[in-house]
Amino acid sequence: MSRYRNLVLFLTLAAVWGSAFMAIKAGLDYFPPVLFAAVRYDVAGVLMFGYAVWVVDDPIPRGRGEWALIAVGSTLLIAGYHVLLFLGESDPAVTSAAAAVIVSLSPVLTTGFARAFLPSERLTPVGIVGLCCGLLGVVVLARPEPGALLTGGVVAKLLVFGAAAAFALGSVLTRRIDASLPIETMEAWSMVGGALLMHAVSVALGESVADVTLTPRAILALAYLSLAASALGFLIYFDLLDRLGAIEINLVSYVAPVFAALAGWLFLDEGLSVATTLGFALIFLGFLLVKRRTIRGELPRLRAAIRGRGGD
Repeated sequence: MSRYRNLVLFLTLAAVWGSAFMAIKAGLDYFPPVLFAAVRYDVAGVLMFGYAVWVVDDPIPRGRGEWALIAVGSTLLIAGYHVLLFLGESDPAVTSAAAAVIVSLSPVLTTGFARAFLPSERLTPVGIVGLCCGLLGVVVLARPEPGALLTGGVVAKLLVFGAAAAFALGSVLTRRIDASLPIETMEAWSMVGGALLMHAVSVALGESVADVTLTPRAILALAYLSLAASALGFLIYFDLLDRLGAIEINLVSYVAPVFAALAGWLFLDEGLSVATTLGFALIFLGFLLVKRRTIRGELPRLRAAIRGRGGD
């Protein structure tokens, strides 16, 4: 079963991060956007720092390479991504569907950055077709209005695109830097550093604690984003980044909308339409194309396992 560990973690990450969009939208009714993102990582950073001190023998980064990893994590994966995303989503013109489509460009952007920085992780032409197929599936699944991505909220949508680009570049650069750092240490220091950077941006934008309205719904949104989407989510993310590489792990942004659709069907009585089914099919086809070699190598093991069970 250890061979399927990565798959289970990948699907868990997709479920947690997919549902985070809803929590962000809910919390933005009660917090200024950048301050909301900063407080989210105040909580997550303190928790992860305590966890790192507990499980790691030496939780202090050493040397230029390890501090470079922290710098990339703080500026791009935490501060850059979340400042741009929260600012973009605070605009009513940026619907959940539009945000999902834009953020799902991250694997395509990762592929482009990997071509420049990680020659060993370049995709074949068939793999590139798979990425594009998955992106098309997300578009079909989200079903944005035809003109919604091109009219209204253009600046906000560019901010969300910038968030996807920051995350993609950060994923690639963490793989390029020649340094070994425990996942817990990297996550804790990146979150603390990112939170400090976001507080600085919040102050520069004139946001104030006086603009915060604490309600049970606001606290629930903050708790979910801090504990599940941030602490747990990034712990899984960095683990899979090391195992799968920058291109494959960022495919999570293709799967996250699938979990959003399923959650809407299960809890909000939103029907699964023909367009939703087609979106699932396209995303699945994209994964088959990108992961065709891994799947081909796994089939003999599956057949052997089935024959073994049949013999029992």
